[in-house]
Amino acid sequence: MKRTWTIIGVRDVPSSYRWYQTLFGQPETPPAHSYFGQILDSDGTVLICLHEWGIEDHPSLVSPDRGSPGNGLLLFFRVDDFAMAVQRARALVVRFEEEPHMNANTETQEFSLRDPDGYYVTISALSTHL
Repeated sequence: MKRTWTIIGVRDVPSSYRWYQTLFGQPETPPAHSYFGQILDSDGTVLICLHEWGIEDHPSLVSPDRGSPGNGLLLFFRVDDFAMAVQRARALVVRFEEEPHMNANTETQEFSLRDPDGYYVTISALSTHL
């Protein structure tokens, strides 16, 4: 089995960490470090890593001013509690980028929103059953 660890640059790791925990319906816990945190699923699978801009010498994480956060990147998560995810997401943002709808390609419900750093996040139902 292979897994990806998607790492995104963020301004405030603890704040973004709470945001993603809320979106996924997880209990609030602090990140391992003030500059880096991993959001884990209940089975320990890494869902996303949050890395503070400019902390280390990673070429793509030097500064948000050197590119547009999220340009060319779509954070796409499949969830098993889609209806609850919609409710949690509405509490996090003023508006959705895309309201909940049926994606004809995946044949699942999905919606999209922006995270606190401007990344485009799509949440899709894990099952095609409503």
